[in-house]
Amino acid sequence: MGRTRKRFVALATSAVVAASLAACGGDGGSSSNDGVGNQEGQEVTEATKGGSITYLQSSVTEHLDPQRVYVGRDISNLGRLVYRSWVQFPSGTTDATEGTTPIADLATDTGTANEDATEWQFTLKDGPVWQDGEPITCEDFAYGVSRTFATDVITGGPNYIIGYLDVPTADDGSSQYKGPYTGEGQELFDQAVSCDGNTITYKFKKPWPDFPLAIASLRAFDPVREDQDKGDRSDLVPFSSGPYMLDGEWDEDSGGTFVRNPEWDGEEDTNRQANFDDITFEVGVEPETIIERLIADQGEDTTAIAAQNITSAQYNQITGDVAERAVNIQSPFTNYLVPNFNQIEDVKVRQALALATNRAAYIGALGGELASTPAQTIVSPDVPGHQPLDTFGSAEGGDVDGAKALLEEAGVEMPYPITLTYPIGSASSENAFAALKQTYDQAGFEVTLDGLDPSGPYYETIQKPDSESDLIWGGWGADWPSISTVLPPLFDSRLNLTANSNGQDYGNYDSDEANALIDEALAETDLDAANELWGQLDQLLADDVAYIPLDTTNFYYLRGSGIENYVNSVSTSGYPDLGVIAVAEDAQ
Repeated sequence: MGRTRKRFVALATSAVVAASLAACGGDGGSSSNDGVGNQEGQEVTEATKGGSITYLQSSVTEHLDPQRVYVGRDISNLGRLVYRSWVQFPSGTTDATEGTTPIADLATDTGTANEDATEWQFTLKDGPVWQDGEPITCEDFAYGVSRTFATDVITGGPNYIIGYLDVPTADDGSSQYKGPYTGEGQELFDQAVSCDGNTITYKFKKPWPDFPLAIASLRAFDPVREDQDKGDRSDLVPFSSGPYMLDGEWDEDSGGTFVRNPEWDGEEDTNRQANFDDITFEVGVEPETIIERLIADQGEDTTAIAAQNITSAQYNQITGDVAERAVNIQSPFTNYLVPNFNQIEDVKVRQALALATNRAAYIGALGGELASTPAQTIVSPDVPGHQPLDTFGSAEGGDVDGAKALLEEAGVEMPYPITLTYPIGSASSENAFAALKQTYDQAGFEVTLDGLDPSGPYYETIQKPDSESDLIWGGWGADWPSISTVLPPLFDSRLNLTANSNGQDYGNYDSDEANALIDEALAETDLDAANELWGQLDQLLADDVAYIPLDTTNFYYLRGSGIENYVNSVSTSGYPDLGVIAVAEDAQ
């Protein structure tokens, strides 16, 4: 999916810390029709039922609340295990077109829009129920989406609905509706979201032609039953509409176990195979330990999986039978640098930085082609409308002579001092930033590396408009297959820049021309025409050097030998697809 407290996005890279992030889609190579990567042998079959799976996980699961979860791994897992919505993406496919085409889930079809896509309707099926047997209702969907407006309670999740829904804004730009807990402005929300029997109508203030993609990609539009909602105390207490439900409690430090939901109807919900009997999430395991256990493949670890990249130090152990259990695919997540426009006002200096950025050395330090591939735009190759740019030099980068010439044209004193701020991570990531520094220094800069803890000081520093950082690392993936979930969240100054925060616009980029292109693209109901406008915007951003692309992260995953039907689906952003994964009969 995707950082708006998108810690998952910023940390969703083997380049810096660990994979976690949101986003939809996932491309595997030079063509956006190739799926999520080299997945030889990944094929969905009529899988064995039964058995137990262990999901090894180093980073915590921040949220289990559907309106708050915003980590791609968790969005994927919860959508296959616990939560259902109007539409979903098909399970078990590596084809990019099929994997990003919504299919009906709790709705009778994939929705109906009016002519300009400012109004959408969905009709609920008869029959689906919650884990206690009570029927899911249209009003549950209305209530679920209303929770996002309670921004003081439901924090950390995506908030697109606040910008789109036809609810008036207050003088300070916030919504006049404050969510269901205070009831303030409830009548305004009810005019924008209404139920007529089993049919819901959403009214938007601007076109949203790809609204079903947003529903399928995020959990933010899932139903929530009002009598089960405890506000922020519901965060780690999921109430299931899917094939599994939480057994006991979820421990934020150690995880929990999901078992079969006896009220789920597998004959009605045919997309989720629900093959295994239960799945235990084991949280807080060191990344190297996860890979060591999967390599050893002993006991319960024979039926273990993980969305954890193999560390570069362990690459040489992935041979023989172990290699048969590994997969290396291109993820949907792109990493980049942003020059701070408050600090580096001269475009020639920014251009010099872009030319001198040594992507080849950076990737080499991370582990080479198994770790990532060079990026020539901030838009991942899996996103419709992606187009590589030649503005940033060659894919490898590191044009020392060209960068020096630009600095000389700028007439600045050399060496030109630069502070590069980045999140600390593994030894390989430290080496990667050191490699960037080496080439920058050769090109006429004098770089100070400023590594900060991503769990606190990093974002507190880079999201301050008065930050003195000159060059800042970021990472991002589309929340659904649309450039509209990449460029506006990062570069629309009206969304980001305030007196106290620059939001995701870490470089304080502020362009009336860019904002006008964003408005024009968002108003376009034809997706192909909109993608052409997004391409113009991406070129403008590149010409301004609003960002400098680094790489697209690869997922390099390992699994136990007792796992069958293993697929890294496009529809789950390249994460293991729990909708089809099973335990082999001889491993049960």
